[in-house]
Amino acid sequence: MIAVPLATAASQLKDPQAAVAELARKLDDSLGGRQRLGGVLFFCSADYPLPALGQALADAFGEVAVSGCTTAGEITPEGYARGSITAIGLARSDFALAQVLIDDLSGFDLPRAQALSDELLARCREQAVAPVMGNSFALTLLDGLSSSEEQVLATLDAALGSIPAFGGSAGDDNRLAHTYVYADGVFHDQAAVVVVINTRLPFEVISTHHLTPLADKLVVTAVDRDSRRVLELNAEPAAEEYARLAGVAPEALEEAVFARCPLAVRIGEAHYVRSIQRVNADASLSFYCAVETGIVLTAMQATPILAQLEQRLAEVEARLGPPALTIGCDCFLRRMEIEALGLEAEASRLLRHHRVIGFNTYGEQHHGMHINQTFTGVVIGQRRLAADGTGGQDGA
Repeated sequence: MIAVPLATAASQLKDPQAAVAELARKLDDSLGGRQRLGGVLFFCSADYPLPALGQALADAFGEVAVSGCTTAGEITPEGYARGSITAIGLARSDFALAQVLIDDLSGFDLPRAQALSDELLARCREQAVAPVMGNSFALTLLDGLSSSEEQVLATLDAALGSIPAFGGSAGDDNRLAHTYVYADGVFHDQAAVVVVINTRLPFEVISTHHLTPLADKLVVTAVDRDSRRVLELNAEPAAEEYARLAGVAPEALEEAVFARCPLAVRIGEAHYVRSIQRVNADASLSFYCAVETGIVLTAMQATPILAQLEQRLAEVEARLGPPALTIGCDCFLRRMEIEALGLEAEASRLLRHHRVIGFNTYGEQHHGMHINQTFTGVVIGQRRLAADGTGGQDGA
């Protein structure tokens, strides 16, 4: 059997033990045996009984490091899915993993972040398959309803330094009730998992979206910062002013409108989307990202969503060669747009072609920033590096 550096698997089985057994069997068969498995990443529907699923994962994979989270939809080897679990198995010959759980998000400061970063990098060096610097990236998975993403990500990014980082906020099948990350055999809320992955394969971390700015602007004139609620836009009730811009009645505001008429903040020459989560009874708007008083929000319009993603992935693959895998964190609002346009089958074909495995998120993470309505991830190439080679790359 030809040794492969990684494997992918998915299961639609609803029984947690049966689903995990199917994943384990597929990963073992693809890699050529459990002894070659160095780590597992997984993404699962929140419909599973999570305590039982967590125990099944711990029992099935034993001492192998396993990290994951709940989703707002899964990206499997066959494309988009719901109500499933999808997984990536990384061969110990080509990947070294170190993971850590952050279970006190509100108290996560720079000294803790630096100690965590030092611990992760030291553990990676103990088992490294390539020089750690230049050949490692970080994956962050956070409770998508914790409202702590900005603080944690900015602090962690400062500690990681030149290590490129990306990730996604866990979902719960669009219920907006409870989201979880998984580490140490247990699902956790109000927590984050950080995984540093060292590899002999070339890679590039990316973040991209299909939105372009319009001339319309909204100024945030009153907020409840702690709850991420915008009370006023342009000194008017937030829901009413946004509805005017979107061209709908305030009572017609819903997720489909938020996906179709996004808002973004400009930083430098780039626009970063700040997606609306819901309308509240007091005509305020809850956002997925933190929004401050005085920020100018720019109305955005969509370009063809799949053509843009295809172009971005093709650009990266022109540099790296055919992908061994792309780990993708794809905003659930993008998936809603794709579904509204009737493009699910075409999207799944594109994701299969580029070997994307991942999940639909409640927010994406890139270089310490919490963003929305993006596709963020890492493209991993197939060619192995020389012992002293460099291959870690980071793209905008």
